[in-house]
Amino acid sequence: MADLIVVCGPQAVGKMTVAESLRDKLKYNMMMNHDSIELSDRIFGFGTPAQRAFNEAIRKSAFDLAVQHGVDLIFTYVCAFEMQEERDYLTVLHDLFTGHGGRFYFVELSASLDARLERNETPHRMERKASKRDVTWSRRNLLEDARAHRLNSEEGEVWFQHHLKIDNTDLTPDEVADRIIEAFGLVPNEKEAWEYRYGV
Repeated sequence: MADLIVVCGPQAVGKMTVAESLRDKLKYNMMMNHDSIELSDRIFGFGTPAQRAFNEAIRKSAFDLAVQHGVDLIFTYVCAFEMQEERDYLTVLHDLFTGHGGRFYFVELSASLDARLERNETPHRMERKASKRDVTWSRRNLLEDARAHRLNSEEGEVWFQHHLKIDNTDLTPDEVADRIIEAFGLVPNEKEAWEYRYGV
């Protein structure tokens, strides 16, 4: 069986760095939303029908294989909470993993807009996400999405049994990861580094 931790939140909230900390503390495998985005962009162009289809296919294959091979996985995701299709998609993931005996954990991060704008231009983000290196575009995209979508849940809005909300404006990624591990009672796997962070 395999467990899935979804680390959700708006752009530049810190999903990647929190997920990386969780990966190293728990020895879980990790897939950023941008892993599939960057690859499909390079092959099929930005936002084309083929790119969107390939992006979806990569993710579906990764989730199916994680379940098939019993690989605990961390996945970062940007969710528009006002859209029913977003909840439907996450519910499919929940049902896939729990239906095969695993557990599903939904972690929602929030931070001030000022903090997110600052984090949007960090060197680590530029290194890991090629599409964010156009800082002018990336900043505009962040602000436009903040206006167009509800990127965090409302007070009292809980989507899953294991749904944890953390404001990480003033927290380090390690502090957030430690809160997640404690809240869910997670236990590290026994794995060699090459099994969960090869090439990182």
